[in-house]
Amino acid sequence: MKLLVFLLAAAAAFPFAKPNAEVRLDSGGPANSVTAATEATALVIFRGDTVRAEVANTPETRGQGLMFRDAVPDGTGMLFVFDREAQRSFWMQNTFVALDVAWIDRNFVIVDIQQMEPETTDIHDGARPAMYALEVRQGWFAEKDIRVGDRCELIFSP
Repeated sequence: MKLLVFLLAAAAAFPFAKPNAEVRLDSGGPANSVTAATEATALVIFRGDTVRAEVANTPETRGQGLMFRDAVPDGTGMLFVFDREAQRSFWMQNTFVALDVAWIDRNFVIVDIQQMEPETTDIHDGARPAMYALEVRQGWFAEKDIRVGDRCELIFSP
C-alpha cells in the first residue's frame, strides 16, 4: 500500500517539475525512487557503459520511435517510458537501421533483449512485462556483455 501511495505521489509530481530538474532512477535503491522530474533525454547506465537516449514518453513519440533515421550512433538510442508495467511490443516498419531492444521492468532489471531487422513488420513481444524499453544499434548489448537479468540506472535530464 505504501508503494502504491508513493507511486501515485511521484506520478502527480511529474507535470509540476522544474524545467531543468533531473530525475534519477537508481537500481541500487528502492524501486522507482524519484528525486525530481523532467523529460527529453536520459542516460541509461549499465555497469559503467552508458547510452545517451532520446526519451519517448508520449503516444506520439513512442509511435514514431527511431523511424526514418539513417543511423543510430554508437552509445545512443531511444528510451521508451511507460506509466505502468505491461507486455510491450515493437516492430520495425519505416525503421532503416538494425536495432536491439531491451525490455526493462520497474525495478530496472532487463527482462528480455531481442534483435530487430530493418523495415520489417514482425512483431517483437517482450518476454515479461516492462515499464521501459531501450533501443540501440544492433549488437551493442552483446558487445558490452549486457544480458537479461542485468540492472541499469536511469538519469533523466532536459
